[in-house]
Amino acid sequence: MGFSPRKRARREVSKLDSWPEGGESPRLLGFAGYKAGMTHALLVDYRPTSTTSGQEVQVPVTVVEAPPLKVAAVRVYQTDVYGLKSITELWAPKLDNDLFRKINKRECEDFDKKSEELKNVQGEEVSVIVHTQPRLVSGVPKKKPEIMEIRVGGGTYQQRLDYALSLLGKEISVKDYVKDGDVVDVISVTKGKGFQGHVKRWGVKLLSHKNSKHRRMIGTLGPRRPGYVWPTVPQAGQMGYHQRTELNKRVLKVGEKGEEITPKGGFLHYGVVRNSYLLLHGTIPGPVKRLIRLRDPVRPRLVKLKEAPRITYISTESKQGV
Repeated sequence: MGFSPRKRARREVSKLDSWPEGGESPRLLGFAGYKAGMTHALLVDYRPTSTTSGQEVQVPVTVVEAPPLKVAAVRVYQTDVYGLKSITELWAPKLDNDLFRKINKRECEDFDKKSEELKNVQGEEVSVIVHTQPRLVSGVPKKKPEIMEIRVGGGTYQQRLDYALSLLGKEISVKDYVKDGDVVDVISVTKGKGFQGHVKRWGVKLLSHKNSKHRRMIGTLGPRRPGYVWPTVPQAGQMGYHQRTELNKRVLKVGEKGEEITPKGGFLHYGVVRNSYLLLHGTIPGPVKRLIRLRDPVRPRLVKLKEAPRITYISTESKQGV
């Protein structure tokens, strides 16, 4: 019941409610990319407590294509009795034409005057509003960008504000955010499976073959009193398309040429990776083409590596079963 209610996510672009504090200097605490697919790699086991530590092992890896994000606006928050409240924002003087497919935003008039006003505002938190550039990705057949908010962490408030203003209207690369061996949290919306029954959705046992009329239903909805059904009773309904967070995923490699890890014939249902990419250890939620949001770990548990994992081989064999 930890993930109830199991209903469809309200948005395909995941919304993040919590962020880590950041370090001593200001930096962006998140990034985003598109899931391309999975393959396997051979690497020297970097986990110190593993039984195969220091030996070459085969591990499953996920490829996330991460073209540059573009900073469209800077937003400042202040704390009131209800929590963080947005008090002002400043949009870039020139916005991409594709962004108007998503929002109806006029060009920022008198940008210099508004930027000076923003510097005099006394806020507490600073974030940037960024958008993706799906035109750069051949595996995602869309032009309308996704818009999301990324917190600026570290340093003092004034340092964070100056850093955010320096990024306004510019592109940010994934190499500016993360490097080989770092740990990130992965947030995305899982693969949707539609309306499913009790057994598949909750994993309850089948009823006896002597049961009347059905086997794949729940045995009872509960006692006669109270006169309602408890929310803990497994019932049929929506399965999948839920927002999920996986903590502490190791970044094995950050590359710039996607062709070097694209398998023969391309990734299934995706194609060729043409931009910068991330190689993550293990699996992540969501189908291919789904937008994947990355965040600095809020519950760091994995050890920090002194040097990047040593990868000896990345499989580029065909995934089409030929």
